[in-house]
Amino acid sequence: MMNQEKNRNPRKDRTGLRRGIALAAGLLFLIGVNIGITRMEKKFGWRRDYSFNGITTQSEITRAVIAELNTPVHIYALFSRGQEDAPLMELLDRYASSSGLITWEKADPSLNPALLTRFSQGTESVGSDSLIVWCPETDRWQVLSPADFISLGMEEETGSYSYAGYTYERAITGALVHVTRAEIPRIVIVQGHGELDGDTLRAFDRLMTENHYEVTYQRLDDPEYSPAVGELLAFFSPMRDLSETEMEKLTAFAEQGGSFLFTCDFSDPIGEMPRYAALLRSYGFLPKEGIVVAGREEPGTYYNNARIDLIPRMLSTSVTMDLLASGADTVLMPGCRAFETPEGTDRYLMVFPVLESGETSYLKKVNSEMTSVEKEEGEEEGPFTLALQAQRTTGRGYVSRAFITGCSGMMTEEQIYSMTDLPQMMIRMIEYLTGQAGSNLEIMARSAVREGISARGNVLGSVIVTLLPLGILAAGLIVLIRRKNL
Repeated sequence: MMNQEKNRNPRKDRTGLRRGIALAAGLLFLIGVNIGITRMEKKFGWRRDYSFNGITTQSEITRAVIAELNTPVHIYALFSRGQEDAPLMELLDRYASSSGLITWEKADPSLNPALLTRFSQGTESVGSDSLIVWCPETDRWQVLSPADFISLGMEEETGSYSYAGYTYERAITGALVHVTRAEIPRIVIVQGHGELDGDTLRAFDRLMTENHYEVTYQRLDDPEYSPAVGELLAFFSPMRDLSETEMEKLTAFAEQGGSFLFTCDFSDPIGEMPRYAALLRSYGFLPKEGIVVAGREEPGTYYNNARIDLIPRMLSTSVTMDLLASGADTVLMPGCRAFETPEGTDRYLMVFPVLESGETSYLKKVNSEMTSVEKEEGEEEGPFTLALQAQRTTGRGYVSRAFITGCSGMMTEEQIYSMTDLPQMMIRMIEYLTGQAGSNLEIMARSAVREGISARGNVLGSVIVTLLPLGILAAGLIVLIRRKNL
C-alpha cells in the first residue's frame, strides 16, 4: 500500500486534472455557443429552409406586408406541450424576426381557458392547434384553425378530396393585413322586395362576421337611409321591382364608387322587374331564362348524380387567381341560372366570367309542364357563364364594382360552405368588391406531396449513392494492404 502511494506521480495527476477541467470547459463553451447561435437564428431568422417545399420561406408579398405594418400584432399558438407543429413554429419565428411589431407565444389550451373565452365569438369557440392573430390597437383578431393551413384538391374521377398544399404563409399574412385594417367594411343586405332574409342567410352572415365584416339589413324605401360610400349593397334574389326613388339612390351610390353583390336564381321574375334589370345591365349582367343542366357525359361537372347541382369550372380573374394556384377551386351551385357571356362592352366597363358550366351542359326552360331534365331538341348548349365580376369607371372618376352569381343556394346552405372551397371564394369576392387587401394574396401554397423519384430526374443522386460505398470500400482495401506490408 505504501509502495503504491510512493509510486503515484503528483505531476501526472495534476496534468490529468487540468485536462479534465479543460475538456469540461470546452464542452460548456460549445454548449453555450450552440444555445447562443440557436437563439440568434430564431431572433434574426438565420436558419436556412432546406425542406423540399420551402414551407418556412417567406415570399416577397409577405415581406412587403410586414414592411408596411405600423401597429403591433401578437400571435397565440394554441398547442399542447409536445404536440407543436414544428414547421409552423419555425415560420412564426421568421415572422417575429422580420419585424419588432410581431410577437408570438405558445399557449396550452388546457391551461388557458380564459384566453379561449376571450377570443371566442358567439357559438364558435377557439380550438386547439390553432393560431389567434390579434392586434391590440384595433382589438381585432382572426382565428386560424388547422383547416386554414391546408388546401384540398378534388379528384374529378372519384369526386374525393385530398391534400394539395400547405397554406401557412397565406393564412398568417392575410390575417396580419386583416387585423390591422383601419376600418371594417360594412355589408348592407337590401330588404323590401321579397329578398332572402336573415334567417335564410344565416350561414352567409356567420362567415362574414367571423371574418370581421359588419352585416346589416336595410330597406331602401326608408327615407332616412341612403347608401354611404364604402358600403357594399347586397341584393339576394329580389322578387319585386325597385321604385324610382330607390333607383335614384342606387344611381347616386354607384356614381360615387359604390359596389354591389347580386344573386339571380333561375326562378326570379327578371322580366317583371325592368328597373332592377336595368341595374344589372349597367354592369354587363344579362340573365338567361331557364335552368342549367349538366351533360350526363361529364360526371365531374355535377354532384352525386344530380345534374342540376353543378360543379362549375373556375376561371382565372383577380378574385380567383390565388384559389386556382392553391387548388381551392371547387364550389357547388344547386339549381343555377346562366348569363350572357360578355363580348363587347363600352370603354368604361370591364366584365369577366368567373364560373362556367361544362361543355355538354344545356339550358332547359322551366314551366309547369316540365317532367324531366333530359335534353330535348332545340335547347341551347353550353358552356354557360354562371358568375361574373365587373367594374365600371363612373363619370366622376370613381370605380364601381359588382359581382353576380346565378345561384343564391350556394350562399345559404351550410353544407356547401363546409364541403367546398366556397368560403375562400366568398372572402376574396367581398375583398374585391370593398377594395380591401387581405387574404386575397397571391401567395402560392407549398406542395404537400414530395415529387416522385424518377431515374431521369435523379441521375446525380444515383451516381453519388453508387460511388460513395465504392469509395469507402476502396479506402478500406488501401488500409488493409498497407498493414499487410508492414
